[in-house]
Amino acid sequence: MTNLLSQTWFIALMSVTLIGAVLSAVHHAEVIAHKTGEPYGTLVLSISVTIIEVSLIISMMLTGHEGSEFIARDAVFATVMIVINGVIGLCIFMGGLTHHEMTFRNEGTNSALAVLTALATFILVMPIVTVSTPGPDFTKSQLAFAGIASFALYIAFLFFQTVSHRDYYLPKTEDKKTDINFHALKPSNIKTAVSGALLILSLITVVGLAELLSPAIERGVAAAGAPKTIVGIAIALLVLMPEGFAAVRAAKANRLQSSLNLALGSALASIGLTIPTVAAIAIFFNLPLSLGISDLNMTLMYLSFFIGALTLAIGRTTLLQGVVHIIIFLEYLFLSLVP
Repeated sequence: MTNLLSQTWFIALMSVTLIGAVLSAVHHAEVIAHKTGEPYGTLVLSISVTIIEVSLIISMMLTGHEGSEFIARDAVFATVMIVINGVIGLCIFMGGLTHHEMTFRNEGTNSALAVLTALATFILVMPIVTVSTPGPDFTKSQLAFAGIASFALYIAFLFFQTVSHRDYYLPKTEDKKTDINFHALKPSNIKTAVSGALLILSLITVVGLAELLSPAIERGVAAAGAPKTIVGIAIALLVLMPEGFAAVRAAKANRLQSSLNLALGSALASIGLTIPTVAAIAIFFNLPLSLGISDLNMTLMYLSFFIGALTLAIGRTTLLQGVVHIIIFLEYLFLSLVP
């Protein structure tokens, strides 16, 4: 009884600390975003979280415990589903409650969704249909090519987003007029540098706490008799908390463009940076790596991309679209528990 009580207090303390670290990360990310402007600001948080997430995945792979070959697959797929349905759906829903209808630049979001669809297909679907190896696996040459192709696509998207077509990812003129953050004075260089350092510290804290909480999550999943993929979903949810919280805050402030930049950028970075790194580690250390998803998950993923394309097609969103994405997300969670 005493041991159970001490574990409960430990989990509660870690949870409170995690929430504090998330709020800290969001605040410092917003300071940097205001200094650098869109879309550079949203890139800072999404790439920072992804780099730390990559470190977490690789460390778990190198331990070689049972199921380590599925960690990258579960994390990447969970990130895509959480972002496309959970984060975007919640942003549209919460923003719709306050503002009824929100606008954004569909040129940029459609381009991002196209790249994300290609990346997800390369990494999560192609291993299922290739015939050089049995099961949901790539050969080493296929894995190397998939990693290079993913990185090349992500770099091409970054160039498109930040250099050649940056205006596609900036808020519309009418949205800038009502955005108090857009007209506020930019923070000083010193304040921005301090926020950058504290952002990294906050993100390391978030991932570290997620790692500390994962054994408790694993025990809870095992006690409930749920599939092991739930562990990957839970850890992905914890790691994505700073990005999700920042995206929802932006949407409630009628800055849906920033929300979508952050959400889609997170999903793109999750594949475009994670998979090349994981592939290189797996090939170099001769580690097993299985990336192909099940038919059920493939159906849910392409349903998400199809509905996402409809949502982002016209540059306007209403509360109903948010409800649709949230229901798909809940369906994904339920079918992960009861496949």
